[in-house]
Amino acid sequence: MRNRLKYKYIVVASLLMAFSACTAPELAQKVANTDVPDRYYSDQDTTNTANMQWREYFTDPYLVSLIDTALSNNQELNITLQEIEIARNEVSAKKGEYLPSVNLRAGTGVDKVGRYTRNGALEANTDIEPGREFPEPLGDFMVGAYATWEVDVWRKLRNSKKAALTRYLSSVDGKNFMVTNLIAEIANSYYELLALDNQLDIVKQNIVIQTGALKIVKLQKEAARVTELAVRKFEAEVYHTRSLQFDIQQKIIETENRINFLVGRYPQSVERDSKTFNDLLPKQIHSGIPSQLLANRPDIRQAELELEASKLDVQVARARFYPSVGISAGVGLQAFNPSFLLKAPESLLYSLAGDLMAPLINKNEIKATYNNANAKQIQAVFNYEKTILGAFVEVANQLSNIENLKQSYDLKAKEVDALSQSINISNDLFKSARADYMEVLLTQRDALESKFELVETKMQQMNAMVNIYKALGGGWN
Repeated sequence: MRNRLKYKYIVVASLLMAFSACTAPELAQKVANTDVPDRYYSDQDTTNTANMQWREYFTDPYLVSLIDTALSNNQELNITLQEIEIARNEVSAKKGEYLPSVNLRAGTGVDKVGRYTRNGALEANTDIEPGREFPEPLGDFMVGAYATWEVDVWRKLRNSKKAALTRYLSSVDGKNFMVTNLIAEIANSYYELLALDNQLDIVKQNIVIQTGALKIVKLQKEAARVTELAVRKFEAEVYHTRSLQFDIQQKIIETENRINFLVGRYPQSVERDSKTFNDLLPKQIHSGIPSQLLANRPDIRQAELELEASKLDVQVARARFYPSVGISAGVGLQAFNPSFLLKAPESLLYSLAGDLMAPLINKNEIKATYNNANAKQIQAVFNYEKTILGAFVEVANQLSNIENLKQSYDLKAKEVDALSQSINISNDLFKSARADYMEVLLTQRDALESKFELVETKMQQMNAMVNIYKALGGGWN
């Protein structure tokens, strides 16, 4: 009768615990806004440059070789690959949590109890076999297998595994986004290197022109047509241009080493063909429609997967308020003498138990974890929306940049032609004393600056071509 009452109280207490555990806070729902404009501008179709392989998009063999080397040797990319491996192992660990755990156990020991104790008296009055008493001290030998299993009634463990799997997929997209950025950074640095080479050639050509003008000024001074002031002004201009040469040479070294760092090698000369730089033409860009960014941009896909994982985290945290059901079992052999271990069923032992456990008092830690999971989910929603918005703005800016740079380059090319002609005109006028030396100097300086600006505009055009490819989500697939 007492046992029946005891079991009844246990059942009632379990039901009370389950009822108290079910009073979890309400789930905070926040749905991400993924609405984007239909088009970037009025005349568009679904053709998208992002679908091109990077080997098709970048055709310079030297640049392709650099990118290939970077994808194998870049240290930061290799670190990210190991992070993916860590995330994959985390999935395996979470998967193992909702499967039964089986352990083997073996042990030995010795025990001597007092004669005038309950166990001692029992051993003294018990014969193992006729005429054979319990040995003293008493040995203990055991071998067995034990299993424990938490029954995943509320899908807490399975949702935890799904969250780990989602984060693994998110880490893969994070790697893809890094690949996109790495390719873009190498391409931009490569075009910057070509631009610097061309600027260095311009400076050297300008030094030759200015040195020739300086010789003419010295001859005119000897003929008393100009003063020493004009000679000094021309000399200063030559020195200034020569100093630009060394500044550009330093920038070339730094840009080469930036590329070497990205491709994972020590400083060395970067192979390139700078003579074709002025003939480079940006590719025709097909931006597609904004909704394609959701599939093409790895950072958007990563933010989406992080959002899915945060939702699963909320469900896992919510399940901790509910009772957990556990089952444990064991089977083995135990005897005080190894020779008796294989005597069944006398040496056989086994057990089977189930338990129900739920939080009853002091659930602050569980509530705090649940509230944190809720807050992180909302945070992930805002991050997803921000990533989509940032991607759209980035594409819109680059499309506008490409068009404006095209117009700017055409005008700067005309400016360079005009100023290049004005150098010869100013020199002729100076020789015939129809222009003073300051006009010659200013014309040479303006021509040099305009040529620099033309090269920089060409570099910006090529960079815009690279950046729009990255903004559209190309380069990783």
